Amino acid sequence: MPKIILASPRGFCAGVTRALQSVEQVLAEYPPPVYIYHDIVHNTFVIDGLKKRGVIFVDSLDAVPDGQVIIFSAHGVSPTVESDARAKNLKIIDATCPLVKKIHDKVKNYLKQEKLIILIGHKNHPEIVGTLGQSKGRALVVESLDDVKKLPDLMPGQSAAYLTQTTLSHNDISPIIESLNEKYPELEGNGDICYATTHRQEAVMELAKKCKLIIVIGSKKSSNSNRLCETAEHCGVKAILIDSPEDIDIKELPKRGTIGLTAGASAPECLIQDTIEFLKN
Repeated sequence: MPKIILASPRGFCAGVTRALQSVEQVLAEYPPPVYIYHDIVHNTFVIDGLKKRGVIFVDSLDAVPDGQVIIFSAHGVSPTVESDARAKNLKIIDATCPLVKKIHDKVKNYLKQEKLIILIGHKNHPEIVGTLGQSKGRALVVESLDDVKKLPDLMPGQSAAYLTQTTLSHNDISPIIESLNEKYPELEGNGDICYATTHRQEAVMELAKKCKLIIVIGSKKSSNSNRLCETAEHCGVKAILIDSPEDIDIKELPKRGTIGLTAGASAPECLIQDTIEFLKN
């Protein structure tokens, strides 16, 4: 019979915990409906649970009646969204992750210094969209080495700086940073991957030394959960991404050996315990 090993650390990071605490506080103080701009975190179980309690998730402030409560997700928003919310007289609760806030501050400083700002990340991810907005749309987003080749040359006297989406992996960004350094001498930046993301990836690397299969609990929309799967596969171990135990195909489980179990930074501990019980049975 296979053995189960749990990764440590796993599951909720401090930013997610903080964001969900903000929602709980609002739900305790205000009658529903409560509005949240984008998914508060990228986890289907969490989102479905909040919807049942009267939370409405919106992708546009046009869907929020004037004067209502609006919560900004952990991924952060652009200054335009903030000003539009004030114009509608919305009561703003900002649940942006503190690390994302620091990245926003860096962008503003680079903007003042008139640097060429490069954002490494997924173009349509809410975090990148919000950070791009903080740059007043002047930053350039790169997802691949091909994108680096398309970047412009520097103006005379100009220098370049880069920032990264917090939920990426070092394996993802290392080749891109190396290419950026070749293109732009004296490139500024030291990477902005969240320490919690890095530690969870390192835990998966340790699991990979002992396991035939690694199960990652997390939603397909969750960047950091997808990176955990990629980390396992980079180590030569098969990985599957599940929202809940019901997603597990029994045929995929090894007959013997060890199964590793971890969870993305927005997956709650209850799903981990449910998965353990499922595997035991």
